[in-house]
Amino acid sequence: MKQVLKESLPANGDTSVLAGVYGPAEVKVSKEIFNKATLEVTLRPKIGLPGVAEKSRERLIRNTCEAVVLGALHPRTSITVVLQVVSDAGSVSFPPRPPPPGSPPESKACASDLISDPELGFEAQHRGSPEQLLACCLNAACMALVDAGVPMRALFCGVTCALDSDGTLLLDPTAKQEKEARAVLTFALDSVERKLLMSTTKGLYSDAELQQCLAAAQAASQHVFRFYRESLQRRYSKS
Repeated sequence: MKQVLKESLPANGDTSVLAGVYGPAEVKVSKEIFNKATLEVTLRPKIGLPGVAEKSRERLIRNTCEAVVLGALHPRTSITVVLQVVSDAGSVSFPPRPPPPGSPPESKACASDLISDPELGFEAQHRGSPEQLLACCLNAACMALVDAGVPMRALFCGVTCALDSDGTLLLDPTAKQEKEARAVLTFALDSVERKLLMSTTKGLYSDAELQQCLAAAQAASQHVFRFYRESLQRRYSKS
């Protein structure tokens, strides 16, 4: 019987994604890989059935997870990441707001809720950019995998950049800024050497602008990874 090992809810503001990790568990023979685990990602929209956009994001998230998960430690098994969009209308801003002093522990809706409780410090602000959903899903998937104890060689995070008509670089763009932008780029980066794991772009940009956006995303990722560490420290220091 499958059991949810981890659920996390990067929430607050207008965008939140619930992430659940199932496995390592038994895998169907047709999907079995003899030398590593089969990693699957399912993205469910808030309303309706998954469409082309969800399938595209699933592929990008799966490729990112496969780049860091040590699947060879669990061959012939299945690890499934399920992402449920709770709300989709915003982007994530870091760093998080610190928890209020002396906050008493609150009951959790799930056994190991890492992020949805304000006392744990995940106060990401969402400001209205629907393209940030991919970055939000990446961050949710990473935190769920970490808290589930899935072995990984590094953490990863998603960062979105936008270039306006004047070539000005904007991190974490709002919906209005994204609509007016000449190009929007989303990167997935690892925590060890800030290496690029995945990228998706739309619009027109030069090679120099691409490198500029990548450098800005690498710098911004430090705040995300520091937030990961602080959230985990707050969580496990209570046990």
